[in-house]
Amino acid sequence: MRRSDLEVDDRGVVRGALALALLAVHLDAATVVDYAPARDENTPADRRETCRVLEDTHVLTGPRKRDPAVVVRRILVHSTGNAKGQQRVREKRLAKAREDLDKLQRGAGGRYDNTAEKITARIGVIARARRVTGCLHTAVTTDAAGRPALHWPFDQAVLDAEAAVDGWYALLTTLTPEQADAADVLRRHKGQGAVERCYGDFKGPLAVTPIFVQDNKRVAALVTVSCLALLVFCLIERQVRRALGGDQKMQGLYPGNQRVRPTGRMILYHLSGLRLRAGHTTDPPIIVISRGVQLHLLDLLGLPRPPRPGTHPSPLARDLHELPAKYGASWCCRESCRRRGGSAIRRAEGAHPG
Repeated sequence: MRRSDLEVDDRGVVRGALALALLAVHLDAATVVDYAPARDENTPADRRETCRVLEDTHVLTGPRKRDPAVVVRRILVHSTGNAKGQQRVREKRLAKAREDLDKLQRGAGGRYDNTAEKITARIGVIARARRVTGCLHTAVTTDAAGRPALHWPFDQAVLDAEAAVDGWYALLTTLTPEQADAADVLRRHKGQGAVERCYGDFKGPLAVTPIFVQDNKRVAALVTVSCLALLVFCLIERQVRRALGGDQKMQGLYPGNQRVRPTGRMILYHLSGLRLRAGHTTDPPIIVISRGVQLHLLDLLGLPRPPRPGTHPSPLARDLHELPAKYGASWCCRESCRRRGGSAIRRAEGAHPG
């Protein structure tokens, strides 16, 4: 990726310096982006994930004082799907912390938690494990008999501040507004999953394993060959999806016969079942197609269908058909042999061997 196309998903910026700024921003001030993830294709419109964007600038400073500051565009994105997920995680985290604190409160002054120091140590462990250090307030008191007691509440103001920034994250880019507006930056960021999946294909269908080389030319050659293989792999997938059109889905790839988008891995998996039957003097080599999905994929790829047995004889077979009659050879293609992809030679009685 070129430097001018730099895109960074910086969620730490939102949770840190931007948290207070986002509290003053109303969600309605953001622009709704016409984008829906693939998982929401069959979801009703009112239940789909909605993304909104805001734009400002951000200054990036280097680790050294003499490093020049770089001003980049910052796209603030709010996702309703992320907001719901973060809310569920926070509720689950608070529920577990509440359960642990209630258990500690009931056992305070008992056999194990009989001192204020032990209770304080247990509170620290619970707060770190459940990640509630910022919103938990505790007080450990002792009665006249020296028996400790625990009192704890959650700070609702802190929880409300966390809920206000749920679903927000930031994208940093050096693309100019003429090259891509805020919505286009978000769409490009969402499309990075396809690029990352291609890198996964290196270790999957392409089965690229590490090779130790010492010469730079060999390193460049290895990378070039691997990238060419990945390019062909991706072009096969794109050609099939373009030929399908519409929702780019087809049946027959999985045993359940459900409609799915074909991937390069599944396409090569089904085409790997093709078999080449060796040819003979009268018949050319034949590609054996055992399943209908293989023929469908060949049509989608724009490849010509293999000829049926006996329809296109090889040049050698044509030459044999033109042999002089003195050899006494006659030819026929029996139905049983046609089904097997072969031919039968019948020689007249008393004929010399060909």
